[in-house]
Amino acid sequence: MLTTRAQRPIAVVALALAAVLTPAVVSPAAAAPADMPEPPPAAVAREELGKLTVEAPHSMDGYARAKFPHWAQQGNKCDTREIVLRRDGQEVTQDNECRAVSGTWKSLYDDKVLTSASQVDIDHMVPLANAWRSGADGWTTDRRKAFANDLEHSQLIAVSAASNRSKGDQSPDQWSPPSSAYWCAYARAWTDVKHLYRLSVTQPEKDKIASMLDTCA
Repeated sequence: MLTTRAQRPIAVVALALAAVLTPAVVSPAAAAPADMPEPPPAAVAREELGKLTVEAPHSMDGYARAKFPHWAQQGNKCDTREIVLRRDGQEVTQDNECRAVSGTWKSLYDDKVLTSASQVDIDHMVPLANAWRSGADGWTTDRRKAFANDLEHSQLIAVSAASNRSKGDQSPDQWSPPSSAYWCAYARAWTDVKHLYRLSVTQPEKDKIASMLDTCA
């Protein structure tokens, strides 16, 4: 089961939809989206990291992205992707189908500024295949759906398509954001998601996360 902080989907969806339906003006010069869920501070992340089970990756037998249904409808024609585009973007406008038709997005992975939603991917901080290898292979479909559409925690982030595809399903010891300025937040978010969903890590993964947490001021 998820920990207590992961059990507030109704309130989260309501807040997310309010953000979608209520126009807001955000400065294009802002360094980071104001409404992205903030991962715990480094001290808490280190405690969470110490509690994670260290084990070899599970088999990929049976894996399919379709076993993590996304993007889920969230009401008012908005799916999870469109909510994250609105949340993480600046001066985003959407049409009557909830599709982002204009806006600006700062990709924190590689510091790129994107001016079209078509340039933006919604990345799963802990990739679906990585989750499968670290425990999601034993989950129900409903739990995998909740994981793939988690708007409450730092599991979803709008980034450049190039950085998302470069990352693929790799763990931090295999891939880390090109912008080292984001390593602290990345390690905090990765650790928190794994902790919340009781997913395991490999030893090289744990070691790399620890070194990334050392970059936190």
